[in-house]
Amino acid sequence: MILAIKQNLERGMNLLQNISDSNYSDNSVAPYYSSIGIHMRHVLDVFECVFEGLPEGQINLVNRSRNRKVEEERQEGLNYFKQILTKLERLSSEDFGQLIAVTDDLGTGPVVTTYTLGAILAQAHSHAIHHYASIGYVIAQLGIELPDSMFGFNPTTPKEIIQK
Repeated sequence: MILAIKQNLERGMNLLQNISDSNYSDNSVAPYYSSIGIHMRHVLDVFECVFEGLPEGQINLVNRSRNRKVEEERQEGLNYFKQILTKLERLSSEDFGQLIAVTDDLGTGPVVTTYTLGAILAQAHSHAIHHYASIGYVIAQLGIELPDSMFGFNPTTPKEIIQK
């Protein structure tokens, strides 16, 4: 699991290393006007919530940091990726069964649900892929070429769809 998440996060870093600062913060694409930086910051905030709450066994996905510098400055985004990857590498697969209380707002107010560490990491990973797909849309609208043909695709996507 750690390897798959690491490879996916490295895809995000690779993208950032291959786009300009102005492309990173460009929020001109309708309908949501979200920049690549906003999506990347959001993805990494979810992972940061996991690592912040892990010592106490209480993860709060509502209280994300939402650091504007990470959204607006590509180098800050790259630094955030490195911080998350460092924390990820400290985990052990033996920890994946640990029970954790996860707080999230599903639209009607905060809800607390019990997860395992493995389950919340799998959710954060899938969430990242989902946002990478949204980033792929932004990239296409900005006329940027993806540096990785798998960027934004779930690993279970049939290869013939990816090769179109």
